[in-house]
Amino acid sequence: MSPDELKQKVAEAAFIYLEQLLHANWVLGIGTGSTVNCFIDCLAQSSQTFVGAVSSSVQTTDRLNAHNINVIDINDVSEVMVYIDGADEVDSTFALTKGGGGALTREKIVASLANKFVCIVDESKLVNCLGAFPVPVEVLPLASHPVATQIGKLGGHPKLRSGLTDNGNCVLDVSGLEIDDPDYWERTINDIPGVVTTGIFSLHRPQEIFVARADGSIDHKVRS
Repeated sequence: MSPDELKQKVAEAAFIYLEQLLHANWVLGIGTGSTVNCFIDCLAQSSQTFVGAVSSSVQTTDRLNAHNINVIDINDVSEVMVYIDGADEVDSTFALTKGGGGALTREKIVASLANKFVCIVDESKLVNCLGAFPVPVEVLPLASHPVATQIGKLGGHPKLRSGLTDNGNCVLDVSGLEIDDPDYWERTINDIPGVVTTGIFSLHRPQEIFVARADGSIDHKVRS
């Protein structure tokens, strides 16, 4: 199957699973990216009612609005029942690298509010160790050079991404790191002054992952 077909397949599988759980008083969290867009399209066809969704990006908000799905300000909710999002890399412990689309900070905030985080990916995103995909790090524009210098001292090779995030910040894409201890690396990078957050999702790992295999089959993994 093609990459686009796999994205559609895994989005449909996650939607079928979620629809069985969905309640009228639920607020969902919706991530960002092409796989999540497929999920939003499925969600728009649901016969189940729910309060609405907290969005992780302007792009996602626009798609939710186009489907007349109620978008709720994150400051107006106390909890998100289920957060659905993709990933750039997933290791065997469910630690993730995210932020290829630049929405890492908002994604992490929504994940922190969620009772359950469900990740949807195809098998090309599964890795033994995070780091082959450059780790995005969102930084304040005034601190891009000092942060890059500190990351370089840790062995990383930061490259400034063109453009700004929805928050008006810069992104450094950091290659050359072997993320063998995701908790350590997330905390270490986050502690650098000027960093808003890193795209390592280890402290907020998903509880469940849906994986689309090349043959079209779906694996549903649950973290023990």
